[in-house]
Amino acid sequence: MATAPLAPLEPALPHGCTFAAADWAILARHWYPVALAREVSATPLKAKLLDQPLVLYRAQGEIVIAPDRCPHRGVPLSMGRDNGRGVECPYHGLTFGAGGRCVHIPAQPQRSIPAQFHLATYPAVERYGLVWTCLDPVSGTPGSDDIIAMPHWDEPGFQQIVCPWIDIAGSAGRQMEGFLDVAHFAFIHAESFADPDNAQVPDYRPRRTAQGFEAEYWSNVANYPKGVDKAPPGFRWLRHFRCHVPFTATLEVHFPGEDRLVILNAASPVSAGETRLFVPIARNFDTDQPVQGVYDFNRQVFEEDRAMVEAQWPAALPLEPTAEAHLAADMSSMFYRRALRDMGLGGG
Repeated sequence: MATAPLAPLEPALPHGCTFAAADWAILARHWYPVALAREVSATPLKAKLLDQPLVLYRAQGEIVIAPDRCPHRGVPLSMGRDNGRGVECPYHGLTFGAGGRCVHIPAQPQRSIPAQFHLATYPAVERYGLVWTCLDPVSGTPGSDDIIAMPHWDEPGFQQIVCPWIDIAGSAGRQMEGFLDVAHFAFIHAESFADPDNAQVPDYRPRRTAQGFEAEYWSNVANYPKGVDKAPPGFRWLRHFRCHVPFTATLEVHFPGEDRLVILNAASPVSAGETRLFVPIARNFDTDQPVQGVYDFNRQVFEEDRAMVEAQWPAALPLEPTAEAHLAADMSSMFYRRALRDMGLGGG
């Protein structure tokens, strides 16, 4: 459910911003998930996006997202509590309800509440089991339609699985590029699903889209967990990537028959060197099985990737074409970096 901001926030660099000012201004115009929808309740929840500390809570059926500071004396509201009327600041007891409005000031309960005591809020959208927001929804942002489209999520027969998020001590750009990469399977994912003796990458060709690019990648590398073999001999797997810059992408895996698995990779940039990864999944097979198995396998795969992302140097994704060497198998990576440059980002 979308909520309009009480008062538009003037986009400004957060204190201690780790991004170049020009990059932050571009990134702030886009939408990112900041929490699982099931995490957000009447109790205040702490989050951070692009170095901006946030507080999230539910009030009167809507989600409120605001800077994590009381407008009275600057104490983080995420330190507060739900008092039944809203979020209560732990310092002086000011209470904030729906729309971020201050509804109670204990020190002067009989007086009207001036406008400066209300929270300036960010927009909130629930989609794919996640809560999304945008820090600069005024300056040229298309709106919540800028959120990536996830194939099959709402289709009959598809199970919706919202995996726990994963924190990565690395940049969102590096994580995204790793998700789009198809040449690392045999080396990084040999314990989870890939074949260490099958490292060759068949030719593929990405194509530009309005949101970024997409690529259809055919290979005989199975997508079943290790120890499971349900594919007929000679089966060719289709992995269809759809990249939505700056930091979201979907992967649709075509299993034998009509079975489909869709993974949404949403790399939310906590800071220039920290990423919170959200991974909703949709599938139309094994829908009667416990989701804990999906949680565990998903974490295994992304933990294998995390070790590489956190070790890469430079930590920021280089956008200058000659900064790193490229293989023919890196076509998706090259398209991704070009799309980020076309946005005006400077990168590391």
